[in-house]
Amino acid sequence: MNILLTNDDGIHAEGLWVLYGKLHDRHAVTVVAPDRERSAVGHGITLHQPLRTALIKVNGGGTGYAVEGTPVDCVKIGLMEILDEKPDMVISGINPGANVGVNINYSGTVAAAKEAALYKVPAIAVSIRGCTDDAYDFAASFARTLAEHVYEKGLPFGTILNINVPDIPSDKVAGVRISRQGTALYKEYLEKRTDPRNRTYYWHGHDPQLASDNPDIDCTALDDNFITITPIKCDTTDYDMLEELKQWDIHKISF
Repeated sequence: MNILLTNDDGIHAEGLWVLYGKLHDRHAVTVVAPDRERSAVGHGITLHQPLRTALIKVNGGGTGYAVEGTPVDCVKIGLMEILDEKPDMVISGINPGANVGVNINYSGTVAAAKEAALYKVPAIAVSIRGCTDDAYDFAASFARTLAEHVYEKGLPFGTILNINVPDIPSDKVAGVRISRQGTALYKEYLEKRTDPRNRTYYWHGHDPQLASDNPDIDCTALDDNFITITPIKCDTTDYDMLEELKQWDIHKISF
């Protein structure tokens, strides 16, 4: 396969290069990643400043394109400018920290994969719950195997696979669970502080994500030490509500 590899943690991130190491022996891999950490930027793109790229050497000799932009910028510039032809797959990760539940909405890791899907390129996003070396290695091996299955089977237009791996020894992993996205919210708070110039600022924080008792929810399955695979669609239309809205006679409203 020809693979475009990206992330949201920046081109020097450990997870990116562990995954690269697992892939490049079997496949042609091009790395296009943000020049610095861009976590939780969602599907943002750069509009009001130039996108600069630099081919750099990292991690003892590996090379990749560092982009002064978001993960989605990286996918766009990779597909439209850096690569000579459309890749067989885009892989985003490995992210240190789970991307499950409501976090999927904020994740730059997931957004990069979704952008690829909009360009009709099969894509997966890969995250681990923690950031130990063993977890990276195991997650990278699993991602490689899954990517090869995706290449063989294909994915529908606009659908990606979001993978989360528990940060435990591989022999303790309970298995693989096909799961759906959870919607339980965090308990969030804003800590109000005052800086040395007597100006107010806020620091955002949250308690651990609320777990569900439904074993098919991604965060619950991850809590139960399963690798989770969740199909995510770019089309966010609520089709049930679409049909209900048609019964509201909104077209008769005067304006």
